[in-house]
Amino acid sequence: MVKFSKELEAQLIPEWKEAFVNYWQLKKHVKKIKLSRKPTKPSHPEALIKWGLASSTFIDPVRSAAKKIADRFRGSTGDNDTVAQVVIRVRSENLENGQVEDEACETELTKLFDEEHEVRVFFEALDQELNKVNQFYESREREFLDRGEELEKQLQILQDVKRILSERRRRSSSSLTANGNNEGSLSRSSSGRDSDFSSESPGDLLNENSMEALEEQGHEVANLENNGASYMNSVTRSSSRPKQTGKPKMGMMKRIPGTTAAGAITALTTMLWDDLVNNRNRKKDGTKDYSMSKKKIHCAEKMIRGAFVELYRGLFLLQNYSSLNLMAFTKILKKFHKVAGPQASTNYLKEVKKSHFVSSDKVIRLMDEVESMFTKHFTNNDRKRAMKFLRPHQQRDSHMVTFFVGLLTGCFVTLFSLYAILAHLTGVFSSKGYPNYVDIVYPVFSAFALFSLHLLMYGCNLFAWKQTRINCNFICEFSPTTALKYRDAFLICTASMTTVVGMMVVHLLLRTNGFSSSRADPIPGALLLVYILLLVCPFNVFYRPTRCCFIRVIRNIICSPFCKVLMVDFFMADQLTSQIPLLRHMESTACYFLAGSFRTHQYETCKSGRFYRELAYVISFLPYYWRAMQCARRWFDEGDANHLANMGKYVSAMVAAGARLTYARQEGMPWLIVVVVTSTVAMFYQLYWDFIKDWGVLNRRSKNPWLRDDLILNNKSIYFISIALNTVLRFAWVETVLRFRVGVVESHLLDLFLASLEVIRRGHWNFYRLENEHLNNVGKFQAVKTVPLPFREMDSDD
Repeated sequence: MVKFSKELEAQLIPEWKEAFVNYWQLKKHVKKIKLSRKPTKPSHPEALIKWGLASSTFIDPVRSAAKKIADRFRGSTGDNDTVAQVVIRVRSENLENGQVEDEACETELTKLFDEEHEVRVFFEALDQELNKVNQFYESREREFLDRGEELEKQLQILQDVKRILSERRRRSSSSLTANGNNEGSLSRSSSGRDSDFSSESPGDLLNENSMEALEEQGHEVANLENNGASYMNSVTRSSSRPKQTGKPKMGMMKRIPGTTAAGAITALTTMLWDDLVNNRNRKKDGTKDYSMSKKKIHCAEKMIRGAFVELYRGLFLLQNYSSLNLMAFTKILKKFHKVAGPQASTNYLKEVKKSHFVSSDKVIRLMDEVESMFTKHFTNNDRKRAMKFLRPHQQRDSHMVTFFVGLLTGCFVTLFSLYAILAHLTGVFSSKGYPNYVDIVYPVFSAFALFSLHLLMYGCNLFAWKQTRINCNFICEFSPTTALKYRDAFLICTASMTTVVGMMVVHLLLRTNGFSSSRADPIPGALLLVYILLLVCPFNVFYRPTRCCFIRVIRNIICSPFCKVLMVDFFMADQLTSQIPLLRHMESTACYFLAGSFRTHQYETCKSGRFYRELAYVISFLPYYWRAMQCARRWFDEGDANHLANMGKYVSAMVAAGARLTYARQEGMPWLIVVVVTSTVAMFYQLYWDFIKDWGVLNRRSKNPWLRDDLILNNKSIYFISIALNTVLRFAWVETVLRFRVGVVESHLLDLFLASLEVIRRGHWNFYRLENEHLNNVGKFQAVKTVPLPFREMDSDD
């Protein structure tokens, strides 16, 4: 049977952990009470034991019988229970916190306080926990209720907009038909394109029908504005607001999580009604272009739908919060009952059940309302389909995945051993072996090796985050139903490496059995092409949601200055800064096969050409440039100067990378000094940012010296070892200065080893980066996303 403490630890909401009952501390209080009530050891134990055995045989039955007779006459159940029943009560007091009145529970134990200090401390701690739970529950309940009312208004506004546009389409169609045959065809073509969302401006048609429609529209717009909707520059009133000066306030844009098959969307928080109702875009022939109205209404509908899903998720979490805390109070009072008697725990448990977080049914009623509204407006009264959105079922971990991971690992080890034996027997890596074999094989298979190693580290990260209950799906805004699990990452890693090593064995066998180079050498390039086609495959196979998410994130990284930067975007861009060797290998492979070098055997084309040398600088700069542009965009959106300081870190890394590339081609003392200076500055800049900003450690005033106040790992030495390891791995650039004189094969292996160390360092960095982000969410009690809404309320001065 699993202990309740472990069950509570496994089921509690990580972001709300501090708001839960401190069950473990209360258990310590109960243990102290138990220890205080143990009888002291007698001075002569042997004599007392003999006397106790002799007296208990005769005295105990007489004593119990006399006690029962006395209780019948007095009508009492015992002095201890009477005292407990009288002195243990829970009362509510109103404590004024500013303008808010909260109920605080306090236990009256005046008689018991004087007798047992441990009992008093226990009930004081119990009161504090009960007050904490009640106050947190009330604040979250109030927040979700306000959110529900706001969403109901937004949904009503959306329905009114659709109705107005539909009515205006019908009136506009009939008015244009009555005007004559010249405008009839125009009306039919316009209404035929968008029969549900087309609209006409009230000043276009000058007949009686259009004037009646204008009057009715004015009444509709006035009603909508009374409900709090923003309708600016409408025909019923003119905008007289003065132009704002200075830097405009940036509206928060946030990607709604992929709760549907269509994925996530990005939208503005302020959509103006004149764009929805009075779409002024015209085509060249004078007709209206209704595509923007249809698109914006669809966008608004998706935003409101995502907000409903997040609201329901928050209500579900709050309901679990209530049930888990009630169970915790029940369990701890049951433990107290075993130690101090039943009456005290029973009375207190009755008061707990009367408290707000147990007795309130507002959350359950709001959940029912959300279910009914969502079913009615978003799934055409299909409740089963609605519950798939509101309560998505997470896929269970399949044992087949674990089986295939083990199988493919064994295949990889076998094939790699076979390749090593064949390479040794044929001597392909020796000076007398096959010419240019390393130049053909090394770039492709090194790229796959680095990619597989990164996936392996990511799988280890997922496993560690799961064990420590770090909600990486919430932080990166992944859908919990389609997010990659650590077993899936291991499966992709092992399958990739098994396929690559298998192709290496096939390629080596073809070369050693007399096949021409033009037939055998395309195998590495063909394998790379197959993987690229698999990445962009549109069919729902091979983790399609993950592939689509990856492509979307890469697109956002490339367009960094022009789109909103999310957590997953700059997290992935940081991964790319550690995979510059992989990008260089892909560049060499693409040049080798696109230039036709595998047929002409002119392998120097992709090494000594001027274009290739310049392209090497571009490839080395791009990840740092993208990351710097993300920092610039975040500063522009948020106005935080820390993002500019972070951008300086990537600029220094770009300068250091350029200096190392130049020194590799132009050896000399001036460039050596430049490399040492720039690389040292960039390294210490990066180390400072890693430890202070990304990990949040090295705080000497922390509760945990030189770490941070909150730690997820219990063993503090792990953090210090990680700090030392990250520092050592940052010194990998020293190899560029030392320039070890080794052979061609050994040089390639050394480069691959150093690139692998950087990938390992990045995987090691990932855990602490998301740990720090998770602790920031815990500090803010942020367990549900705040989804922006399409329509805004107008202030009185507007």
